[in-house]
Amino acid sequence: MNQPYFIVVLAHSLHGRLRRFHIDQKVIFAVLALALLGVFTLFGMVSSYARMAWKVANYNDLRQETAVLRERYQKLLTEANEANEEVAKLQIFATEVSAAYGINRKPMTTVDATLTDLDTARLMPTLGETLDAYNRLKTTSMSSNVYSGRRWLVNTTPSLWPVMGRLLSHFGNREDPFHGHQAFHSGVDLSAPVGTPVKAAADGIVREADWSGGYGKLVVLDHGNGLQTYYAHLSRIDVLPGQEVRMGQIIAATGATGRATSPHLHYEVRRGGAVVNPYGYLAKSAMTTSNPSRDFGF
Repeated sequence: MNQPYFIVVLAHSLHGRLRRFHIDQKVIFAVLALALLGVFTLFGMVSSYARMAWKVANYNDLRQETAVLRERYQKLLTEANEANEEVAKLQIFATEVSAAYGINRKPMTTVDATLTDLDTARLMPTLGETLDAYNRLKTTSMSSNVYSGRRWLVNTTPSLWPVMGRLLSHFGNREDPFHGHQAFHSGVDLSAPVGTPVKAAADGIVREADWSGGYGKLVVLDHGNGLQTYYAHLSRIDVLPGQEVRMGQIIAATGATGRATSPHLHYEVRRGGAVVNPYGYLAKSAMTTSNPSRDFGF
């Protein structure tokens, strides 16, 4: 049975000889199919390379944008921390001025005296605000009675290391252990195993002794004149709100409650509600220690 084929004729230009080649039609179709497959393969490779080059270019652009945004974020964070420090200084100054001149509230102006009934209703405190104000007044009254009636409340300046441990984290800007970016640290962290006794840094009244968000279990001591100390991430609390404590008295035990990565004590000093650097208060105790560099990591 004859099969269709193609005849290819080759003529020699010098000798005039003719040569004929019979090529099966299937071979021609196979060659064309392979050529077409090669074209598609080459097109796929070129398009894949183009897509990869486009993605790499976009990735590099994103990296540059991320670097610029990170730099802007760090700059804004630094400015915010500086602003917070300025606000803290202003708060301390305002508290001192208020205490010196006896300024409690702004006198009523003519505009205040002409408030409508609706405005007055809006300014009326809610039940929750009224209870909070009552609790603050009760605590303030109790504190004032205790301070006036207890002669032994004389060591009211924090001058004692609350735990014997190594300094883990300093006061001020530092790298946040959870997110990795720069953040303001409002106190110092002192390393100590879980259960290490925590001592009161000065005579005072227990203002708070409970769980407090990222602080975990927290004890706040009020030493009078707007000075307070904070003891956070505790595993155990040994005092009650309103209790009188003396310098060196055990008030709690160290732990890792709240926002903490390892057992330690977070220690803060606040004056007039604003955080201050506790190094000056810690140094008073460190100077009386025989070898503070060994005990406290200096």
